[in-house]
Amino acid sequence: MLLYIHIPFCDSKCFYCAFNSYTKKSSLKDKYIKKLIKEFKYLVSKYKIKKESFDTLYIGGGTPSCLDAKLYEELFFYLNPYLKKGIEKTCEANPNSANFAWQNNMKKLGITRLSFGVQSFDDTKLKILGRNHNKKTALKALEDAQTLGFESVSCDIIYGLKNDNIKMLKKDLEFIQSLEIKHLSAYSLIIEEGTKFEKKSYLKIDDEILSKDFFNHLESLGFIQYEISAFAKEKKYFSKHNIGYWDYKPYLGLGCGAVGRIGDTRYYCEKNLEKYLGENLEEGLEKKSEKDFYYDFETLSKEDIKTEKMLLGLRSFVGFELDILNKDEQAKVLFLLKENKLFQKGSKIFAKDFLLCDELALYILD
Repeated sequence: MLLYIHIPFCDSKCFYCAFNSYTKKSSLKDKYIKKLIKEFKYLVSKYKIKKESFDTLYIGGGTPSCLDAKLYEELFFYLNPYLKKGIEKTCEANPNSANFAWQNNMKKLGITRLSFGVQSFDDTKLKILGRNHNKKTALKALEDAQTLGFESVSCDIIYGLKNDNIKMLKKDLEFIQSLEIKHLSAYSLIIEEGTKFEKKSYLKIDDEILSKDFFNHLESLGFIQYEISAFAKEKKYFSKHNIGYWDYKPYLGLGCGAVGRIGDTRYYCEKNLEKYLGENLEEGLEKKSEKDFYYDFETLSKEDIKTEKMLLGLRSFVGFELDILNKDEQAKVLFLLKENKLFQKGSKIFAKDFLLCDELALYILD
């Protein structure tokens, strides 16, 4: 089982960001941690989760590094008995807030892996994206993480912005190579509804060719693509938490806007921060539990589960079992195998090109 914890606080809102996050609500951070602990106890009891049940921990956001590391101490006191020994414990971080002292304290709490939202080492591009750090800050944060000796350090890069080109992306990779970063997540810019970029679709370029050139260059540098947006120098640096999602392991989601799935039930936690904390509740709002937590529940059908397993499998090195498909769908898979779009190892099916995975899945399921 996987454990995900959502931290919805940010120092500022990036122009492309559609994640559930809040700025200017720092006064609620302490109360939020206390509510996370309360929710964790509730979900552990509800789903009868035993000690040492979690294979990975991932703290995401928002910006987890905008919380003082000391705030996490009480949370980890309750989490630790339920975490297996020696597991991967990831925390997302932004260069502007993840200073040396913060990183050092998080390492002492047991974090083994930091994932930095760098996005670019080009100061002009960072300003267009609405990032509140610059190249110098990013390099310092990554150097600090290497100095402190985290087991793994990951770096996020965004591409597909207007004026992006392979020369600029190669420059970003030069910095990553010089710092000996072993894991990279590369995301194509998406113009999301509700973001500052929503009415600026001209900022997004058609990046199909750019993607292939960028990915080919990553391969030439020794990075292995093990998912549509994830690359690592060696298998030991693959994100175990994300692999758990793709392998369809159950996961407990904790925090404002978090999502969890236990068996065939997926739940969505309240996104509104004040409602999550139990403040300013609307009159007549239905309580979903006696513990004052508000969830929406979804029961996944066998067809839903099959579709998700195939989509997640095709977009990663995990693949999917052929026998989850019906006869007609299996016939389409056999056709794609002959066309060299898929390949088979044992009973599992894999995509030749992760960039084609969605189109292949739609063809198989249509």
